[in-house]
Amino acid sequence: MSQDNLIKFECTECKQTGYYSHKNKKTLKDRLQLSKFCKWCRKHTPHKETK
Repeated sequence: MSQDNLIKFECTECKQTGYYSHKNKKTLKDRLQLSKFCKWCRKHTPHKETK
């Protein structure tokens, strides 16, 4: 993955970073929020995009 399009996803409950992805920053201006499985909480939680 290229570093300029790389984004991190942080769990909203425990604040751990567990997922990395990429997005087109020209077309998607706002931050993503996806429901992902957190291995620290051991359940599906919302994950927000961080810087």
